[in-house]
Amino acid sequence: MNKVAKKETRNNERKRWMEEAMMMNPEREARLAMIQALIPLGLSAVNENLQKEWAELIGARYAHGKAMGPWGSNEGSVYVLDQKLRVQVPRVRRKDTNEEVPLASYVRLQQPGVIDEMTLKRVLNGVSQGNYRAAALTVPETFGISRDSVSKKWIRASAKKLESFQTRDLSGYDIVAMLIDGKGFGDNEMITALGVTMTGKKVILGFIESTSENFVVCRDFLNGLLKRRLSIKNEILVVMDGGRGIHKSVEVVLGEKGVIARCQWHKRENVVEYLNPGLRAQWRRKLQAAYEVPIYEEAKSRLLSLKRELKAINLSAVNSLEEGFEETLTLHRLGVFKQVGTSFKTTNMIENVHRLLEDITGRVCRWRNSEQRQRWIATALLKIEPKLRRVRGYQHLPALRQAMKQEAIWKIQAEFKKAA
Repeated sequence: MNKVAKKETRNNERKRWMEEAMMMNPEREARLAMIQALIPLGLSAVNENLQKEWAELIGARYAHGKAMGPWGSNEGSVYVLDQKLRVQVPRVRRKDTNEEVPLASYVRLQQPGVIDEMTLKRVLNGVSQGNYRAAALTVPETFGISRDSVSKKWIRASAKKLESFQTRDLSGYDIVAMLIDGKGFGDNEMITALGVTMTGKKVILGFIESTSENFVVCRDFLNGLLKRRLSIKNEILVVMDGGRGIHKSVEVVLGEKGVIARCQWHKRENVVEYLNPGLRAQWRRKLQAAYEVPIYEEAKSRLLSLKRELKAINLSAVNSLEEGFEETLTLHRLGVFKQVGTSFKTTNMIENVHRLLEDITGRVCRWRNSEQRQRWIATALLKIEPKLRRVRGYQHLPALRQAMKQEAIWKIQAEFKKAA
């Protein structure tokens, strides 16, 4: 047998051994996945798990008839989430063949962050909103580490980190746009706000639980963001669907600083819903083509032409198109549709966050209470936020801000002339 074939055979044997080890010890697999999800304790827990598996493989120090024995150590690296960290890896030797036995823990942790259902449930069961110290105390136990081995300093630090996600000061974020949308959780709804900074970074500003997107709840939600020092010194583009509660709350709380842009996708779908199924695909294309025209006057002209055409087909569809008509053309009116329309013409950005939430929360068969819902969503958003990419067209965000500011000046001048 040639050297290549021998090497391939050895690699296949190691892979099979690793898979068998994981099947024999699913608790270790869950524990290792959690290590990758919790960076603050991750590195020390990695070392402890490697040493523990090493000890299990070689057995008691003076036991007779052992199949495996120690074989020194090597420098290696593991991933804790997406961070690659150096570790010292203890080695194990199979005595009969004099070959190294790979540690399943080490092989598993050489892949970037992976989280499974069992791991997620363990994390969430230990994260209780409003009880951050208790939550921090439960984390070490999921690694099989006693509370006494974790310093009080670490407990305080990790508890503070969990709490800060819900209460963090927002004054450090220069928000130029905000998307607000709700997602159903059981019989309730979680309303989430996603901010976009001037550098294009996406920031999850917060969430609130309600039975619907009603005005009172949305108003209190926005006021809560302002109490956390969300700056409205400059105008903010607020992208939303057609929810009246969110719309009214933005008008009341943000006033002239909130520049509302209605989601063109929701508007288009609302209009075609009134039409015969055989006509919907055709009218989707017509409406989409009109909205894609970057010049405000031309886009508006094409939409008004379609509205006249719709009158002969379905007046309810016409009424739907007229409702919030100008707000679907906000980016056109500001003259920045071509530059930032891809990112802000729809609510896709926040709906993508909701899809990531669904990946984590979709396995829950029954929502038992508010605490359960809120601890799931808080923990999920804590994991999702660092992985969100910058928005497309972020280079043009200064132009968006300038356009909103200029429009605000024109409005003031127009009101002044009217009053005079």
